[in-house]
Amino acid sequence: MSHGNIFDAIHTNTDSYDTYHTVFNRHCSANASVKKHSARTHLECHGKPEAALLNQKFKADGYFSHFSLPWHCSRLLLAVDESKLHSRAARCSGILCGFHFSGTTMRPSGRNPDQLRDIKFTCGFTKHAEGSVLVEFGDTRVLCTASVDRSVPRFLKGKGEGWITAEYGMLPRSTHSRMGREASNGKQGGRTLEIQRLIGRSLRAAIDLKALGEHTIMIDCDVLQADGGTRTASITGGFVALSLAVQKMLKRKQIKTNPLHGQIASVSVGIYNGVPVLDLDYAEDSNAETDMNVVMNDAAAFIEVQGTAEGHAFRKEELDAMLALAGSGIKELLEKQRFAIENHK
Repeated sequence: MSHGNIFDAIHTNTDSYDTYHTVFNRHCSANASVKKHSARTHLECHGKPEAALLNQKFKADGYFSHFSLPWHCSRLLLAVDESKLHSRAARCSGILCGFHFSGTTMRPSGRNPDQLRDIKFTCGFTKHAEGSVLVEFGDTRVLCTASVDRSVPRFLKGKGEGWITAEYGMLPRSTHSRMGREASNGKQGGRTLEIQRLIGRSLRAAIDLKALGEHTIMIDCDVLQADGGTRTASITGGFVALSLAVQKMLKRKQIKTNPLHGQIASVSVGIYNGVPVLDLDYAEDSNAETDMNVVMNDAAAFIEVQGTAEGHAFRKEELDAMLALAGSGIKELLEKQRFAIENHK
């Protein structure tokens, strides 16, 4: 039988339920992670009359009223084709299909796959910087400041252009155990250099350097507490600090026009327990099968995508699912950024 829509199959073939039941029952028997339990879990049907029949029959067998799945998606593909049922890619592309499950989630935090951590921006967190914000992604906290310098790097002198650059660092006890200060070692590590270059590149994509004039804005991102996603929090908070600094420059008449031509935010996505998830915390990030950082602007265009397969190579369907999650998460982050900037006094 093809792996087409199960509702169409039931409508045209009276044996479809028996076939599907056999495949699903075999999958439950073979997969120790699928356990019946007493929690209230149900299948919601989306307006198709055939769905009521499927729902009724499976409930009679006790599957959809008392079971949990090892993956938790808002919409999950359960295809008639057994190979599709076992496919991780099928689970990832299931957001395109018509089954909706509610029940237990496998994320350590209890969040849904498409749910951000609690996000908070505290603008004006420090007194002296032209722009500052404490950004919180759950338990990850990063202090971002923007400092304006009336000079530019040597390679830009006399060109009438400005520059945006960034530095990134972690406090010694921002992690579970104390880490040494890089200054004590006499040089920055490769990870630090990579992250601060990423922050600078991302923020330069949001600004007209000509309109900035011969000014350098230094974005400092200091991780106070790390619980995954420090670089994405730094980019997202860094834009807020940059925006506040630009507002102050306009107020002081250091520049004539607003050089910002877009808004930037960043979020992590990955595959955890076989499921695409949004905004990974440390527990997920350290065990993810795939880890990806995505930077986008308010035109829904990509600025940077960094993705690594940790446990196994990921498929196109999985990539598409992760990028879709990133897009929805960044849209929400952009709204929170705007609210924080507009309401800062």
